[in-house]
Amino acid sequence: MSTENEVLNYSKEERKNHILKEINLHTRVSFETLSAKLGVSEDTVRRDINELDAESLIIKVKGGAMTKGYHYSSSNQTYAVEAKQVIAQKAVSLLHDGMVIIVDGGTTIREFIRLIPNDLNLTVFTITALSAVQLLDKPNIKTIMIGGSISSYSQMCVSGEVFHQLANIKADLLVLGTNALDVDEGYSDSDWETVQVKKAMIQAARKTSILTISEKLNTVLKMKIADLSEIDYIITELSPDSKELEPYRKSDLVLI
Repeated sequence: MSTENEVLNYSKEERKNHILKEINLHTRVSFETLSAKLGVSEDTVRRDINELDAESLIIKVKGGAMTKGYHYSSSNQTYAVEAKQVIAQKAVSLLHDGMVIIVDGGTTIREFIRLIPNDLNLTVFTITALSAVQLLDKPNIKTIMIGGSISSYSQMCVSGEVFHQLANIKADLLVLGTNALDVDEGYSDSDWETVQVKKAMIQAARKTSILTISEKLNTVLKMKIADLSEIDYIITELSPDSKELEPYRKSDLVLI
């Protein structure tokens, strides 16, 4: 299991490669998280991030950095895109005509939205502007943007108004992306505002699904969003009977 307490003696190039891997895998990573993982100062991490940004390998944002594939200007730069397309196809199988759903943001969610059939009638709430724009391409979807101030870190609406609006919704299904998932430590992230909003999203839906590439399994970030007992579906690119998913086979959790 990956934790944030590893202290390793990386060379500069090894450190930068590790940072790039973490950002591509987890979409967004804070300076603080990278500093703890690498056992170096945040100033050192900032310098590495600045260099990676100058090399156009990542995008520096307030408090950390994000993968280029998550940025609104990205084009065909999604990390592990084939695996995410498999996950998206599986997730679409949960949908049926007339559902009310809430969708998250992120590169796997982007693939999910692309694969929603054009003839499917849905009402979709989202707190992510990029998801809302993408949903506009679906002719039979009523898209409702839950608004508020937008976090430059997560690109989600995170203000108090978001919590008020979510408290008045009870959707059939919530479709979440993830940065980290572990059988013991549950669903986690490293950004406080993101964690609080995702907790509210879970409360606003009858069923919750998490879409995740298998590389994110057995990883833990510093703030818990939910225990696995609060999740109904985990959707990966793996076969549900895969050996890697053995720890996640629980009677109250469906693997797809």
